[in-house]
Amino acid sequence: MITVQAKAQPVELEYTGQTAGSRETEVRARVAGILQKRLFEEGVTVKAGTPLFQIDAANFRTQVASAEAAVAVADARVNQTRRDQARLLPLVAEKAISQKEFDDSKSAQESAEATLKQVQAQANEARLNLGYTRVTAPISGTTGVATKSEGSLVTAGDSLLTTIVQTDPMFVNFSVSEGDLLRMNKQLNAGQLSVPGKRAANGSLGFAVSVKLADGSTYPRAGKLNFASEKVNPQTGSFDVRAEIPNPDGSLRPGQFVRVLLTGANRPNSLSVPQRAVIDSPFGKMVFVVSKDNKLEPRPVELDGWTKGEWIVTKGIKDGDSVLVDGFIKAHDPGMTVKPVPYVAGGGAGGAPGAGPNGPPGAGKPPSAPDSGGKVPVAPASPAQAASK
Repeated sequence: MITVQAKAQPVELEYTGQTAGSRETEVRARVAGILQKRLFEEGVTVKAGTPLFQIDAANFRTQVASAEAAVAVADARVNQTRRDQARLLPLVAEKAISQKEFDDSKSAQESAEATLKQVQAQANEARLNLGYTRVTAPISGTTGVATKSEGSLVTAGDSLLTTIVQTDPMFVNFSVSEGDLLRMNKQLNAGQLSVPGKRAANGSLGFAVSVKLADGSTYPRAGKLNFASEKVNPQTGSFDVRAEIPNPDGSLRPGQFVRVLLTGANRPNSLSVPQRAVIDSPFGKMVFVVSKDNKLEPRPVELDGWTKGEWIVTKGIKDGDSVLVDGFIKAHDPGMTVKPVPYVAGGGAGGAPGAGPNGPPGAGKPPSAPDSGGKVPVAPASPAQAASK
């Protein structure tokens, strides 16, 4: 048996998540033309502004030259109207010309200046289009596959050329069920759960985040929550949550399925028992308590999560109770008198014959249900079965 004691228990929440780039950008052509050359290697990391593709620029150079010529013509027209205005100014003062002639010359000057601004804007647009013939990386990240090869005709906005994904930091998207969130908020308000830090402006709590990979290993760098949705996703019936994980070496790739572990929270003054101490019965989860006069007493219990391989018990036992952990093969009759031996983690009951890993086959397992009614039948609960319950 083990004597349970109330203490602060660490809480670890686990969810299924999927990695995604912190920024994912589609690289598209901004002008139409023939794709002349690809300037990068697929799958490499590039910096923002790195040239990726070259579109045939001959036609755009001609447009720039034409626009610049139009600017020169408009500029000459402005200079001419200014000279005309300067010649007419003293004449109108001496009333040698009519006021209408002077006003017409002034209007011509203003019109010429407006035309100059218009053709200058057209020249700037032509230069921009010429610059767009060299397609550059909008963000830093890892390039994808080039979807167009040299010689292909690309159209403005419609032609996807490649993608760029920024993988440092990496995002991990996962969902928290509505029941979990309601229970967590209820425990926080009741003081039954303590989370470090205050709730952030984005709604997330101060959990530390770590991830387990598909091979069972734990990713060496910890992250943090950076987003928590305020509404339920109608497709999943859960809240969308996102974590941010440092990924400087690029070992995490977008699209990986991982297990998200939220740590840092604890339950003050809570009770826990080893997983093997909790058994299934037709009446729910239960444990055997060893009374002060060394008699077995079945107790139904209510559980609420795991902590370091132990069940957190919220109802059914109290601080100082002695709970049976090993030797269920002998616990065939509730109310029977037993000889309790302190339980040693990893070694079964210390000194108890036939108990622990070195005991006979079947030791540590509860017996099957008795034939007669009135006695509590018990059966072992595997971790998978217990979790499903």
